Amino acid sequence: MNRSQLKRSRILRMALSDPMHQEDKDEPFVLRAVKIAMVVALYWFISITMVFLNNALLDSRELDAPIFVTFFQCVVSVGLCWVMHFLSKLCPGRVDFPSLKLDLRVSRELLPLSLVFISMITFNNLCLKHVGVAFYTVGRSLTTVFNVILSYFVLKQTTSLYALMCCGIILGGFWLGVDQEGVAGSLSWTGVVFGVLASLCVCLNAIFTKKVMPVVDGNLWKLSYYNNLNASVLFLPLIVVFGEVGNLINFTGLTHFHFWGMMILGGIFGFAIGYVTGLQIKFTSPLTHNVSGTAKACAQTVMAVTYQASSKSVLWWTSNLMVLTGSFAYTWVKGLEMKKIKAPVDTESTTPLKTKDDSGV
Repeated sequence: MNRSQLKRSRILRMALSDPMHQEDKDEPFVLRAVKIAMVVALYWFISITMVFLNNALLDSRELDAPIFVTFFQCVVSVGLCWVMHFLSKLCPGRVDFPSLKLDLRVSRELLPLSLVFISMITFNNLCLKHVGVAFYTVGRSLTTVFNVILSYFVLKQTTSLYALMCCGIILGGFWLGVDQEGVAGSLSWTGVVFGVLASLCVCLNAIFTKKVMPVVDGNLWKLSYYNNLNASVLFLPLIVVFGEVGNLINFTGLTHFHFWGMMILGGIFGFAIGYVTGLQIKFTSPLTHNVSGTAKACAQTVMAVTYQASSKSVLWWTSNLMVLTGSFAYTWVKGLEMKKIKAPVDTESTTPLKTKDDSGV
C-alpha cells in the first residue's frame, strides 16, 4: 500500500469515526445537547445570513457585476486563510490551521476542480440574483437528482427504487414551483437555467474534490485556499470579458464604506460556512447535517416570503414542501440503506462541504 493510499485510508477512518470525541461522550447529556444545539444554530445563522447578504449585493440596481462580487469573496477567503495561518503560528495550541505556501504544482493539479468550482459559485450567485431568496430553494433543488444521474453514468452506481421515488418528488416540486412562478408573473427562466447549472456543478465539484483530495493531503483548508486562489486569478479575465469593468467605474458607491463593508462581510461568511458545515457534521453526523440543511432551507424560504411581505399560492407552497420532503426522504432512505450494508457514506448520500454552495453555499 503506497503513501497516498495510507493517507486516504486514514481520512476514511476519521470520517467513519464517531462524530463526538470520546471525552465528549463522558459529558452529561444536557451539556452535549446544548453544544449540539449551539453548533446547529450557528450553522443556520451563518448560512441564512450569507444567502441574504449575497442577495442584497447581487440584487443591487446600481451595480450589475455578479462576477466581481464572486471574485471579491474568493479574494477575501484567500486573505482569511493567510490570517488563520499566521494565527496558528502565534497561538499554536489554540488555533489549528495547516501551513500555507504557494506550490504551483498543486495549483496546477487542482485547476480542473477550480474550473468547476468557479462555475458552481458563479451559477449559484447568478441564480440567486435572478430568482431571489424565496424561490432559491426550488431553483437549486436538483442537486440530489444530478447526484443520482452522475453516480450512474460516471461511477456506475445504481440507485434503489425508493431513492428514485424521492428524486421524482423533488422533480415534481421543481416543475410545480416553476409553473407557479410563471403563474405569479415572477418567473425568470434565466435564473432557473442558472439554478440547474449550479446544481449540476455542485455534483461535479463533489466528484472532482474526492479525486484531488490526496493532492492536498486530505486537508479541506488547503483545498479551500488553492481553490479560491485559482478562482481569484481565473475570474479576472471574466470580469473584463463580461464588461463589468465599466459597470464598476460608473458605480457611485465604489468609494462608500457601506458597500465594501457588505462585500467583506459576505466574504467572511462565505469563508465561515465551510468551517461551520464541518463543525455540524463533527458534532452530529453527515445525515443529520443533511436534515438540518433541509430544515434550514425551509426556514430560509419562510423568512424570505415574510420579509418581502409577498403572497404565495397554496400550490407554490406545495412545490417547496415537495422539494423539502423529497430531499428529507432521500436522506432517510440512504441512511437506512447504509445501515443495512454497513458501507461508508458516499457522495450520493451526503452533501459536500459547502464553501460556497449556500452563498449565492
